[in-house]
Amino acid sequence: MAENYHPDPVFVRLGDEKGAPFYDLVAPADFPELNLRYRNQRWAEAVGLGELSEADWLRHFGRFDPLPKNQMQPVAIRYHGHQFRSYNPDIGDGRGFLFAQLRDHQNRLLDLGTKGSGQTPYSRSGDGRLTLKGGVREVLATEMLEALGVYTSKTFSLIETGEQLARNDEPSPTRSAVLVRLSHSHVRFGAFQRLAYEENHAAVRALVDYSVSHFYPELAQFEGDTRVVEFFKKVIERTAKTAAQWMAAGFVHGVLNTDNMNITGESFDYGPWRFAPTADPNFTAAYFDQTGLYSFGRQAEACAWNLAQLGGALSRVTDIDALNDALQTYPPHYETAMADAFFMRLGIQRSDGDDFGFVANLLRWLNETGAPYEQVFFDWFCGAASRKRAERSPIAELYVQDKFKDLGIALTSYQPDRPERLDHEYFSGSPTTMLIDEVEAVWAPISEGDDWSRFEQKIAKIQEMRAAYEFDASRYG
Repeated sequence: MAENYHPDPVFVRLGDEKGAPFYDLVAPADFPELNLRYRNQRWAEAVGLGELSEADWLRHFGRFDPLPKNQMQPVAIRYHGHQFRSYNPDIGDGRGFLFAQLRDHQNRLLDLGTKGSGQTPYSRSGDGRLTLKGGVREVLATEMLEALGVYTSKTFSLIETGEQLARNDEPSPTRSAVLVRLSHSHVRFGAFQRLAYEENHAAVRALVDYSVSHFYPELAQFEGDTRVVEFFKKVIERTAKTAAQWMAAGFVHGVLNTDNMNITGESFDYGPWRFAPTADPNFTAAYFDQTGLYSFGRQAEACAWNLAQLGGALSRVTDIDALNDALQTYPPHYETAMADAFFMRLGIQRSDGDDFGFVANLLRWLNETGAPYEQVFFDWFCGAASRKRAERSPIAELYVQDKFKDLGIALTSYQPDRPERLDHEYFSGSPTTMLIDEVEAVWAPISEGDDWSRFEQKIAKIQEMRAAYEFDASRYG
């Protein structure tokens, strides 16, 4: 291992010798084949695992042999959750587990967790597996979101496993895979909900203490009820930031259940996600979201509702009025975060004026005109510094219409932020996008002829975009 590999398996210190009430010891599936399809070398080097040979990579992230001085056995974390606002006490890590924990160069705790690693006590009737297509989609989602400045988990590894899976929502049999993600936390809102449901108040406090110690150390000065409330405030602020970043990225998560949200605000667990082609607030990602509960324009509302459920769980151990007061800070946090996220994406500097009002006007114009979402941000990156580029845009006619006049004046009045970024070759071409037809176009040659060239080309284009924008909102911390 490299010198910057710093194992620190702290989660397994919670609970009794079998992990109760926080987790269960589990074993990985024994896959018939291991074929490496994606390796995140950049992040592997960042956490001291970049020097692993391919054989060792497959051994650790396909067979799940323990990493040196790390967890000796995987653990499936226990949690409940509201799924489409119906409480479900029969869930938990059903096809994944926490495999290892380590520290980065800033001493921040990171988790290596899995998806598709086999059955656990919470698999119910499922096989605990992941389709290869699902794995490819998660790689594309996390790479794209990171490049667009969203605070997201990172897909660390994707290995095809040689099994044939039966699925109702795609042609079967279909190919299988196991995925490893690098995350800042695996502590979901639903973990607190389960402990509250079980009336294990001591465990609720223990999980708060764990979260403060490893993710919010600045709160260590607080004790007792005050610590719980201050912790909740931090989660509210982080969640508001992520919701705003999804909007600025034009991203629809698709399944914003309480078990798909964690206490660091990090976006993760990508199933039926989509990027919105336009700023249509009713655009949904999941075919089964027939009421639009988690549509593009309702994601902030969904996050607020989920925070209320987390607050309900925490109310078992602290004053409910203090928690309700904390929850009232979500709207102003969200407004601030929206301005931060949209100004970052546009490459312009915040002002002392009504920056949120500008964002609201921009979204209104985007919705009314049906302008291609990503094209607009690409055209006007760094504001006035891109005026001539915008005039050459495929949608330039939208920018000379009366509807855009006032918005354009406001946009170009802001100071560009690091306009030297426009010198990157990326801005001489067209924007990289990830609409659903592009995702399917990446998958089709893999499915039909095991041709990964289009996947590799797409990843390369995303990496070019990430280098051009130089966003840092998705960094841990």
